[in-house]
Amino acid sequence: MKLKSKLMALAATAAMALAAPAVADDWAPAGPLTIQIGFGAGGSTDTMGRVLAEVMKENTGWNIVVENKPGGGGVAMFTGLSQRPVDNLTIGMGVSIPVHVQLVQRGDQLPFDVSSFDYLGTVAKAELALVASKDAPFDDLEGMIAHAKKEGTLPVATMAPPQVLVMKQTMAAKDAKFNLVTADGGAEVMKLILGGQVLAGFGSGEQYPYLESGDMKVIAGANQSRLSYAPDKKTFIESGVNAYVDPVFFLAMRKGTDPDAIQAIAAAIEEATKSPKFAEIVRNAVKGDPINMGVEGTEKMMIDGLANAKVAVRQIS
Repeated sequence: MKLKSKLMALAATAAMALAAPAVADDWAPAGPLTIQIGFGAGGSTDTMGRVLAEVMKENTGWNIVVENKPGGGGVAMFTGLSQRPVDNLTIGMGVSIPVHVQLVQRGDQLPFDVSSFDYLGTVAKAELALVASKDAPFDDLEGMIAHAKKEGTLPVATMAPPQVLVMKQTMAAKDAKFNLVTADGGAEVMKLILGGQVLAGFGSGEQYPYLESGDMKVIAGANQSRLSYAPDKKTFIESGVNAYVDPVFFLAMRKGTDPDAIQAIAAAIEEATKSPKFAEIVRNAVKGDPINMGVEGTEKMMIDGLANAKVAVRQIS
């Protein structure tokens, strides 16, 4: 091979190396990696977990198996994960809020707490919005509170205890009264709003068709940060109510996992969450973009979320 050709070959090799995924070079799993999903097949956690595994496998060449371990909103899977020996091969994928609530309500009966795991990262956050009919006589949370004070009360539909907490904290912070109507799910919340039985309610994605058609409008975001699809709308916190709901899809391993394994797997997750293939699945599942908080950010999210859940459960008990 002539010198010029050799230099071109070396340059091409270097370019390929620079383009390779940023995973650790000195660690590889000693066997198949297993991602245990804390929910049944076909749900949003399962769908995102399986595509995440597929993209990680494509990027790294690792053999990755996905298993469903449903029960207790992910608590059954994390119980099993906390009890198995450290193997550097088993990953759990769950959702933050069900775990937090269970830890608060019966933490003395569970064999784990938030310090029982090494955290790898997150893949997405479910966004929760307070929405109202297009004809509602208010456009934001401040206006809704003012209308409730003027009328004496205002009916609001909720579908989960954390949403009840948010509204109770709103009542306490703003000295306003709301008639909280319990719905079986987001679809029923939408029916109550459209039927005029309530003036506002919470939606975690069910409201999108009505926002697009113009039949509903966003009043406020109930997450810690603003809604990705309505960035002009304030959160409850920004409106003077110190409350939020942040369901986050996260991944963790048994505490004591090899730091090299954590670094390599976390890097593989980070790389996968940037892929267009994975982003499309996330957008279909939660109507938002992938969000990876990283190793330290995920641990902080779990610790802060537990403190928030303690307040929530205390308020509604």
